[in-house]
Amino acid sequence: MAVENVKRIDPSRIEVPLDYKPGMKVRGVIYVDEVLEQDLEPQSIDQVANVAMLPGIVQSSLAMPDIHTGYGFAIGGVAAFDVREGIISPGGVGYDINCGVRLLKSNLTKGDVAPVIKDLVAALQTNIPSGVGSKGRIRLDAGNEKKLLIKGARWAVEQGFGHAEDLERTESGGCLDGADPSLISAKAYERGRAQQGTLGSGNHFLEIQFVDEVYDESAANALGLFEHQITVMIHTGSRGFGHQVCTDFLEVMEKAVSRYKIELPDRELACAPFGSPEAENYLAAMQAAANYAWANRQCIMHWVREVFGSIFRMSPAQLGMQLVYDVAHNIAKIEEHVVNGRKTKLIVHRKGATRAFPPGHPELPDIYKPLGQPVLIPGDMGRASFVLLGTEKAMKETFGSTCHGAGRVLSRHQAIRKAKGRAIWREMEDRGIIVRSAGRETLAEEMSEAYKDVSHVVDVVHNAGISRKVARLRPMGVVKG
Repeated sequence: MAVENVKRIDPSRIEVPLDYKPGMKVRGVIYVDEVLEQDLEPQSIDQVANVAMLPGIVQSSLAMPDIHTGYGFAIGGVAAFDVREGIISPGGVGYDINCGVRLLKSNLTKGDVAPVIKDLVAALQTNIPSGVGSKGRIRLDAGNEKKLLIKGARWAVEQGFGHAEDLERTESGGCLDGADPSLISAKAYERGRAQQGTLGSGNHFLEIQFVDEVYDESAANALGLFEHQITVMIHTGSRGFGHQVCTDFLEVMEKAVSRYKIELPDRELACAPFGSPEAENYLAAMQAAANYAWANRQCIMHWVREVFGSIFRMSPAQLGMQLVYDVAHNIAKIEEHVVNGRKTKLIVHRKGATRAFPPGHPELPDIYKPLGQPVLIPGDMGRASFVLLGTEKAMKETFGSTCHGAGRVLSRHQAIRKAKGRAIWREMEDRGIIVRSAGRETLAEEMSEAYKDVSHVVDVVHNAGISRKVARLRPMGVVKG
């Protein structure tokens, strides 16, 4: 049922008007077509409106078509705040700081991998720890843990986990400057010490895929993608470390709200004025957690290469296992955007949203400047994932942002109830997809019916012009936490 008090702007967008709730400073805009609008949760629309009340917000409070209710901000939410009078809010980043996606390409084809897919999935599950509380192969002492938090993926490469060229193909070079390890609590250090190089649980995964369809052959060629090619997608974040950083600073922000007399429509939007000690400390701690996540994905990718090399008895170079790109989708970053005709420095919150910068943007590596930023959108384990490119329209409308995935339609408890009595792994195998998981409940939580159809979500952002489709990837083998 369509939600009242919102109006359709065009086939891809609806507006949450200024009079939707008293106190809104800007309008809300949700990227959703008429079909996906039927599944919109009233709570998530309220969250878009609540964010529009925060101090210093500019242009619009945004949400992508994978929107669903989250903590504070809706998941799929994007909001930018002027650094002179705005705020920073942990609820606009989320608990899993720098949860993100990286994609490897290879010289292998579907025909090469199909005969050994079960061996590959088993080897990946054995070599890359996953699941709740999983512990990795890396044991960090205090000195190395702090170096990792400052250097991010650079630390991993220095330890022999990958190559310098990997960093060029990672958002922000796999490292945010400004991280301050002294701001991290003992509990966060304790949680992070044994989890570096682990996949985690929930919607995190490692997936062997093949290129099923190419929409833009020229762009696909530039990215090194071709039909029937084997790719590997890694989706994980900062694990318990980032979760603890968020938990710690939510307490700090709740006190800051009183100290700075900030009026909030929802206490989950606890925040502090940008430039205040509380905001600066959260930003530096969040940057440390983001760096932890980039190092995590870098280490996992190194072991993926090793597993493929072992199965095929070839080196990763011979297999052509090269990183296409790595993107974050739970992060806040200081960026310059044009607001009311003027270049303005903003703190852009992307919570369940992916950066989608256009060709020529100064933050892109030289190899992708003519093309635009690669955008990686994972779907559920039974359907598909997508590679897209950022656009100039995204810079104008969404602060260079797009969707981050399919978006849930069932809660985890609802999915478990719906899967009762079913063998999800067998259903997947009957469809030609080999799935392994640390627990049966994870497969129930993550079954396809729990998610929107990612193809539909991606069509919305493509049709809206805020990212453009390059290729579709189909799963062959999946490791879940």
